[in-house]
Amino acid sequence: MIDNYVFPFAAIIGQEKVKRALLLNLINPQIGGVLLSGEKGTAKSTLVRGMAALSEGMKVIELPLNITENRLVGTVDIEKTLAEGKRNFEPGILKEAHENILYVDEVNLLSEHLVNCLLEVASSGVNKIEREGISFAHPSRFVLIGTMNPEEGYLRSQFLDRFGLYIEVGGCTDILERKEIIKRRLEYERSPLDFIEKWRWESDVLAQQIEDAKNYLSKVQVSDNAMKLAAEIAKEANCAGHRAELVIAETAKAMAAYERRSNISIENIKEAAEYALPHRKREKPMEQEPPSEPPQMEEEQDDNEQQAEQAEQPENQKPDQQEEPEPTKAEQQEPQEPMDDNQDQEDDDMSVDQLDDIGRTFIVRNIDIRAMDRRKRKGEGKRIRTKADSKKGQYIRYKIPKDKLQDIAFDATLRAAAPYQRVRDKNGLAVAIESRDFREKVREKRTGSTIIFIVDASGSMGAKKRMSAVKGAIVSLLTDAYQKRDRVALIAFRKEEAEVLLNITRSVNMAEKCLKTLPTGGKTPLSAGLLKGFQTIKTARRKQPDMLPVIVLVSDGRTNASINGEDPLEEALEISKRIQMAGIQSIVVDTEQDFIKLGIAKDIAKALGARYYKLEDLEGEQLAEAVRQCTSYFQI
Repeated sequence: MIDNYVFPFAAIIGQEKVKRALLLNLINPQIGGVLLSGEKGTAKSTLVRGMAALSEGMKVIELPLNITENRLVGTVDIEKTLAEGKRNFEPGILKEAHENILYVDEVNLLSEHLVNCLLEVASSGVNKIEREGISFAHPSRFVLIGTMNPEEGYLRSQFLDRFGLYIEVGGCTDILERKEIIKRRLEYERSPLDFIEKWRWESDVLAQQIEDAKNYLSKVQVSDNAMKLAAEIAKEANCAGHRAELVIAETAKAMAAYERRSNISIENIKEAAEYALPHRKREKPMEQEPPSEPPQMEEEQDDNEQQAEQAEQPENQKPDQQEEPEPTKAEQQEPQEPMDDNQDQEDDDMSVDQLDDIGRTFIVRNIDIRAMDRRKRKGEGKRIRTKADSKKGQYIRYKIPKDKLQDIAFDATLRAAAPYQRVRDKNGLAVAIESRDFREKVREKRTGSTIIFIVDASGSMGAKKRMSAVKGAIVSLLTDAYQKRDRVALIAFRKEEAEVLLNITRSVNMAEKCLKTLPTGGKTPLSAGLLKGFQTIKTARRKQPDMLPVIVLVSDGRTNASINGEDPLEEALEISKRIQMAGIQSIVVDTEQDFIKLGIAKDIAKALGARYYKLEDLEGEQLAEAVRQCTSYFQI
């Protein structure tokens, strides 16, 4: 059985951090597993499969990506049910994984409904089955080990946190090591048995060390100082919850046991933090400095005149006036007020078009847009898991058919019919199936979304290089959209109108060229931009009714130009409400950076029912997270 021969763990060159993380989980399963993230061809899977030979008490149970929910959690045992005429439970992989290692290769490609099952069982340690007339529960505590290639996408935060440790895996850069890797692999391919026997001694020594450490683990004590240090490190990393310090403590215990020491050292805590924090640490929120108190006024001035004077000052200059109570929204938007006259003057000063370069780009992570309904969809892509409208998708579970039966689930149909075979007239058939027994397959596939970028290109966006940063963020998102086979469109509004710079397309190069040549200058016709985006989606929906549109609005919201001569803000709010009523998901990125912040973009976000973010708070991962969170979970 040559297929069962596994490349020896001890024979793998390099990857010392990966090896150590895996061995620590064998010593102390309370660590909670490990996620190995890295490029393909770096021996991630080979290392995990080689663990089986190092621990007599634990096995490596592999979870296939195409597994069905029935096989994962368990279902009716058809053979026993047919023979005995009563329902019997057949355990799934979660039963087999109890007190073992559950290994998921390419875990980031695992179907959403299977991820939900794993999350529930991993958190409770119990697998509960309530289905097909059976009620059963069994313990299921396992060490979860996953491997993934980040080029194929990332895990959602709830699942990511279930992994105790996280290791970034890379290939060897030393030429001699790469040469030795080739040599050992070729030797293994020529004769797997001889190669495994050659490394038998090293493997046995390593297995004995692990067994000794497991026996010594109960003698390791966690001192108060060690607990305090672990908590301080987790707090400094701004980790959510308390799992980080618990994992640090358990990992440090395994390290001490491996070194045959009863006390945990400071070095153990620090090294454990390197494994436990990379996927949990968060950026600390920016601490805003309290505004300097301006000098007292020498003369009474109108509120709007103060705002106009402050708007004309450079960014680093403090205002010469005492700050007055913030005006109401109505006062902010009345056309006859001096503020708008001054704003018009500001736009006139910036009416000469200026061209900003594309700013810093970044690798976008965690854009995981999900459908909001149960509709079957056509098309191909890598972004969204949705119900398939054909028989090509992955069979994930079954349902009772409502209309004409088209895609029969034979396994579920047999299980439904099995308990009644003793009382049915078979008429010479092996199994008697009635219409009420039929079950239909529910299939799942991936498809793409349609992201409409509506960008403020008015004169105010040219200030403080805001447009450069916006262009960099959009180019990064466009690149990710191309990888996930999304479709994108680009709309810009400036002066008196909005313009579709790029119709819905998959071409990132065209979108980037449009952004690169997009100038800034003039007034801010926000309502025209929103209406143009709304019309673009409506037109596209006539051709593709099952499309999944997402609007990303990038603006400070300070609109001063309307379509029909109405109040600009009220007009923009009204169009925003129409977009929300149409079921279109939205994100608003507020670019306002003036001394006095009116917060108009936040009002636009409320009217849209959108996620609201400030430009200065957005980085690559946060902007991607905004796109992900703007949608609700999809349950088939």
